[in-house]
Amino acid sequence: MTDRSAVARAEFVILGPGALGSILAAHLARAGHSVIVLARGERARTLERDGLRVTGLSEINIPVRVLTDPARLAAADCLIVATKTPGTEAALERLRHVAVGVAFSVQNGLMKNELLAEAFGAECVLGALANTSGELLASGAALFTRNVKLLLGELDGSESERARTLAAAIDASGVRASAVAQILSWEWSKFVAWLPLMSLAVTTRAPTWRYLSDPGSARVLVRMAREAALLARAMGMELTGEGAILPLQAVLGASEAQAVESVRQAGAQFAASAPAHRMSALQDLEAGRALEVEETFGYAVRKAREQQLAVPLLEAFYHLVAAIDRSRGPAR
Repeated sequence: MTDRSAVARAEFVILGPGALGSILAAHLARAGHSVIVLARGERARTLERDGLRVTGLSEINIPVRVLTDPARLAAADCLIVATKTPGTEAALERLRHVAVGVAFSVQNGLMKNELLAEAFGAECVLGALANTSGELLASGAALFTRNVKLLLGELDGSESERARTLAAAIDASGVRASAVAQILSWEWSKFVAWLPLMSLAVTTRAPTWRYLSDPGSARVLVRMAREAALLARAMGMELTGEGAILPLQAVLGASEAQAVESVRQAGAQFAASAPAHRMSALQDLEAGRALEVEETFGYAVRKAREQQLAVPLLEAFYHLVAAIDRSRGPAR
């Protein structure tokens, strides 16, 4: 049902009802929370007609309040940004008038926190890390494939009651979540692993287990992760090894041969437990959607230059992934 009222407010407002946004919105709505999804175009029409549909780890079909005009949104106790990173700044610009209690983003990368702080003030922003995944099917349903943990925390590294309360509500809805201290260390740990994983997903176009299992691509992955870790440490981040898909401590701390073997073992685990798992970047590539380049890879490369840090593999893959993105059609 599309909301045509002049003023709309809800406990949870989801910007971007793709796979993960739909999964969160559906679980929260099923748990009895008031939920609004901000959508447009065909996705808005699908949600208006069919409601939120989730399959896989959960089976949910529930009506949702759809808002197509951001100007009609007045207030959100919690704003969750779940769009792909391209266009985030423009999307948030249209929401600056909204009274937001707290906001967090489940997007990839670290630039998301800076954009939210600029739009709503740093005091409103929580850091977040989603080790949760899904895929938006052609039918419009969201396939829920991975439910490990959504982590929330204060950007200053402290623990807070609001993070605990929010995480508890999400966890009770069926999407595993918890509050942690030092959330930026968790986010950087994921980012260090995500950059090479995204690179190999786009360049090999293979399911995750295949390039993790291959000795050549595993070696490239280890070397890229080590470059990204140099950047994280130059930014003052202590990497936890937690929250990442990869066994990050082994990847960063063992000999290269041992690190490669640990990646291949992770590939074997994916082959056994999640053989169909594909990075969201590969899903975007195959669907013809813009890749998350500038807000993720570009952010890392720019920060490395600011730190006068040499990251040749990250630089090379940044340009390669950007070229792959551009080569699929006219400039966007």
